[in-house]
Parts: sequence; C-alpha cells; structure tokens
Amino acid sequence: MRKIYESDNITYLKGVGEKRAKILNKLGIFTVGDLLRSFPRDYVDFSEPTAISELNPEEAAVFAGIVIKKLRPYITRSFSIFKLVVSDNTDNILITIFNSKYIFDSLEEGQEYIFSGKIKGTILAKECQSPVFIRATDKNLLTPKYHLSDGISAKVMAGCVKNALEKCEVNDLLPLYIRESYCLTEYKRALYDVHFPESRDRLIDGRRRFAFEEMLTLQLGMKLMKGRGKKLTPSVMTEKDMSDFFGSLSFSPTNAQLRSIKECIGDMESGSPMNRLLQGDVGSGKTLVAAALCCYAAKNGYQSALMAPTEILAVQHYNTLKKLLSPLGISVALLTGSTEKKPVYAAIEKGEAQVVVGTHAIIQSGVNFRNLGLVITDEQHRFGVGQRTLLSSKGTAPHTLVMSATPIPRTLAFVIYGDLEVSVLDEMPKGRIPIKTYGVDSSFRERIYKFIRKHIEMGLQAYIVCPLVEESEGGSDKAAAVKYYEELKKGYFSDIEIGLLHGKMKQAEKDKVMTSFKSGEIKLLISTTVIEVGVDVPNAVIMVVENAERFGLSQLHQLRGRVGRGKEQSYCILITDSKSDYTKARIDTMVRTSDGFEIANEDLKLRGPGSFFGARQHGLPELKIADLSNDVHLIKETRELAEEIIKNDPKLENPDHKGLKALTERLFDTRDIYGIN
Repeated sequence: MRKIYESDNITYLKGVGEKRAKILNKLGIFTVGDLLRSFPRDYVDFSEPTAISELNPEEAAVFAGIVIKKLRPYITRSFSIFKLVVSDNTDNILITIFNSKYIFDSLEEGQEYIFSGKIKGTILAKECQSPVFIRATDKNLLTPKYHLSDGISAKVMAGCVKNALEKCEVNDLLPLYIRESYCLTEYKRALYDVHFPESRDRLIDGRRRFAFEEMLTLQLGMKLMKGRGKKLTPSVMTEKDMSDFFGSLSFSPTNAQLRSIKECIGDMESGSPMNRLLQGDVGSGKTLVAAALCCYAAKNGYQSALMAPTEILAVQHYNTLKKLLSPLGISVALLTGSTEKKPVYAAIEKGEAQVVVGTHAIIQSGVNFRNLGLVITDEQHRFGVGQRTLLSSKGTAPHTLVMSATPIPRTLAFVIYGDLEVSVLDEMPKGRIPIKTYGVDSSFRERIYKFIRKHIEMGLQAYIVCPLVEESEGGSDKAAAVKYYEELKKGYFSDIEIGLLHGKMKQAEKDKVMTSFKSGEIKLLISTTVIEVGVDVPNAVIMVVENAERFGLSQLHQLRGRVGRGKEQSYCILITDSKSDYTKARIDTMVRTSDGFEIANEDLKLRGPGSFFGARQHGLPELKIADLSNDVHLIKETRELAEEIIKNDPKLENPDHKGLKALTERLFDTRDIYGIN
C-alpha cells in the first residue's frame, strides 16, 4: 500500500472523497499537510465535571453520569427525538438528542459518560440538548473544536485528522539543534499533543512547539525581505543645505519630526535603498516629514512619488506639498483617476514634475519617471505588497518610505514591520487643543443632537459614525447609516444640509460627498468608518460614534482623530448601551487618554491581534497558532535566533536550514521574501 505524505492531496486519505474534499477545500485544506496544520480553535475540557445537583439552567457546563434509563423515542418521517436519563448519585438530568439514532444507540445503559452542553429546564428538572460527550474511561479529556463548514461535523473532522496522523509519513522541518536548544517537542508528537492532548501539560508543550516554529518562520521571512533591499542604489543622496525649507515654515517642527527626517536622510545617503516605516499618531505631522524628504530628493536631482489610497487623500497631500515646496521652486504634480493625464505623463517623463502625488494612477503602465529616487506610500496597510513593488519598479532601487497613522504597540512593531526600519513620531505639534471625549448611553441622544445643532449654527461641522451601512447587516439594535441618515434628514436636522457616506457607494460618489463636506456645503456627515483615516476637515469639531462597543479601540482613536484639527475645541462622544465590563474598560481608556500607543497596547490586551489588525491588514501572513499578544516571550526568543541564523546563513542555503527555508516559503508568498515580480 502506498505511503501517504503531507504533500499528497486530501483525497488520498481514506474516507475523504471528492464531495468531502470540496468542503475541506472551503476551509483552506487541500493537502494532508494542510489538514494536520488545521489546528483546533479551542477545546472542550472534560477533566473537571460539575455535580449534576450544582448545574444551573442557561449555563454551559461539563458533567458526568451513568445512563440509567432510555425512554421511548418519538419518531416521524421527518423528525425524531431521543431521550435518556443520566444520574451521578447527586441528581438526575434528561438528555435529549435530535435526529440521530446512531448517537442515541452509542450511549449504553449502565455506562458512565462525561457530557458538555448548555443546561436547560429548571433546577428541579434539568435537561441538556444534544451535548457532546466522551466515555468516562477515555484518556483524551480535552476534545478539539475545529473551524467547520456546512457538511462536515466536528466528529468527522476529528476522524479525518486522526486518520492522517496514523497514516501520514511526516518530516520534522525544524533542525535538531534548534529543537534540542529550546526543548521543543518532536513534530509528530507535537501534532498529537495539539489535536488530541492527553493532558493540559501535553497541549501546552505541543502548542509551544508550533508557536515557536511559526514565530521563527515569521521573523526569518521578515529578515529575508529586509535583506533583499540591502543592495546598492543608484539614487545616492549627498548632503544638501535644508535651511531654506525649514526657514520657510510658519511653525517649528517637533523634535520627533526632526529626528525622523535625520534618520531618513541618513538612509538616503547610505548607498543602499532606504526601506523605512514612519509611524505616527493622528495629527503628529507625517506629511511634513514627507515634504522634507521630497525637498531633499529634489535638491539631489531626483523625482519623488507619493501614493495615497483615495483621491481625497491624494488631493489633500498634493495641496499640502504644493504649499510647502512650490515657494522653493520645486514643482508638484497631481495624478489621479480624474486628472487630465497626457500633460502630467509628459511632465513626469521629462522630469519637469519633481514631486508626483496621486492614487493607484501613479502605477499605471503609461507613467514613466525620468529619475525616480524616492517612493512614499501613505496608509501603507491599504496597499498590497504588489502595489508597493509596482511603484518602486518605476525607478531603479529607489528609496522607500511607508507612512501609517495606526499606532502599533512598540513591543510588536519589529514583528509587524520586520522588513522595515522604524521611525516613530511620538510627539504632537504645539498648539493642538486636546479633544474632550465622553462615553454616554443612548438616553443622551437628543441632548447630543442639540449640541450638534448649536455648533452647526456657529458655522462648524460634525460627523456621526454608524457601525453598519444597512439594517440587514446586523440586526435592528445596531445603527445603520442609510436609515439613520433618512430619519435625521426628515426629522431633527430637516433644515440642515446632511450628507451620507459609506463603503457601498462608488468612489466618485464618495469623493463628491467628501468634497462637499470639506467645502462646508454639507454640515453634518452620517458615515461608516470610510472616513476613519487621513481626511482633514479643520472645521469639523464633533465626532459622534453610535454603538461604540462595535469598534476596536484603535479604530475609535482613528475616528476621534478626524476632529481636533482646527483652532476650535473639539469633542468625541461615544454612545453605547452595553453594560459589560469589557465595554466599560474600553470606553474608560478612550476617555482617559489620547495617546495612540497607549490605546494600541490596551486594544491588543483586550481584543488580541486577530481583531486588532487582522492577518493581512498590515502585510502579515496568516498565523495559525502563534498569538502576538500572549507569546511576547517567544517573539524575543525567535527574533534573537532569526538574527543569528540570517547572520550566518543569509539565504538559508545551509543543508541544516532546508526545512526552515521550506517553512518560510510556506508561510510567505515567495514574491515577497525574494522580491520576485
């Protein structure tokens, strides 16, 4: 009989035909190896059952007992109900099973089982419907819960994994010297310990092995990406006098801005391409840093390109850069979907456009730079690696700066942006008036409307942000922008120009609404989070967020950053009727501090990295088992190890590292780590 390997198609496993394979494919499982690495999302812990007499209705619980009686089933053509009585000498409980004679028959009278499920009925007549269960004699008291899809049950999934574990020939890709140095469980043993642990200690050991492997692979991939940029660049900058740039400013740059400019210029003079992240809180002045670098590049005879994710942001950057650079004789051009392209293309190709600001239009095939030396992307998480690469390919190894207003906890920045050097703007420009933040429930809504009207009558503007576009997305208790807009337009604000903005609108429609709001024509904007990042309307002074419990802290902080950009006092009002301690802790954090990095740390603690930024949002590959918030010690260990490995074997060519290279290429797109287009 042919051996089964991890690279084999899932259909090689007994019991997995074409139909079941299609269901597994929906879960991202195509090979036997994919199945083995589809780790449980959680476990049912049968190790500490509660006495039946202590079970409370409407609570989930684990309890043990002997089947003392099977009742007569109720069976029709389309429906069947099976019932049995279980006792543990403290009390009895009725177990109900729907439409499964097989499960009913498998529970034998006189045998003891451990059950897990939600308790129904009353204190005097307890019931549990369709619980999961194991025999009391089973060794595996931790039962896996997998990510499932329609057509495959937890039991079938566990059976497939068990079959794969028994039949598959596996190869441990972690070098022996690493396993021994860090006391890591051998691969096959670790697979059993994660899928079917015999104890919590075995589960901890198995999980640690895979979390270590995944974190090490992540660090290696990031370092390979960073290493690929350590080639020479023809865009070598030499020291230039910047006194005219700084002398033309109507304000004094912060120390953080000056430090970041110095770090970037140092990279641009090094002979290798700059590959740097500029990370700054909302309003910290990233655009000034970008302008200084564009000026420096122009003084060195090179063109610069700044790409923004939306036309509104591109126009905003264009206006700012033109204001800062035009007085110095540096030409700034705008290129977006609605720009007259031919004259701009010609100016770019001739080198007459020294700084080009635009959207994705910059990376179109018709755009040819004469001498592109600096590439800047704003809100870089909105662009894929491929788009960043396309922009860089317009020059020959140009310097690259990516900017983000989403604060990342410092302890994680070297993982999230492991392929970049990091500059942090951790100081706000002087003169900013702190935003006053309040957390209230919906009983304050009418007072809030009056507050908004008062400020609109003073010539100011306001935002109201809803979590949904339409009611059908999430139930009637959550604010939906479309209905909210219609009700306010007909009701309390019928005499005021109101705008509506959401992600289902076409880009041209969104741009039109936002332009009307920026010009002051629209006084109140009802929106979803599409206004979250970057848009600057100094006249807007009130940000109201409905159902604030539906947003992450970092997202709320970004929304709050849409106001407080002018000379008037600004306000952020967070509305929630949630009484949970979790919501209270989050709202209290928002009211207490405006420090984006503190908020980001709190957000990570409260929600974990999955909700914090998602697997792909910041360019990270998907992690299956490692946890960036709880595995901080592993981050440090694997970072040091990855540095040592890359130092001694920069391309992972050592035979001992063949497995590590395979793991890295499995986790990352090879185009990312090797820079292949």
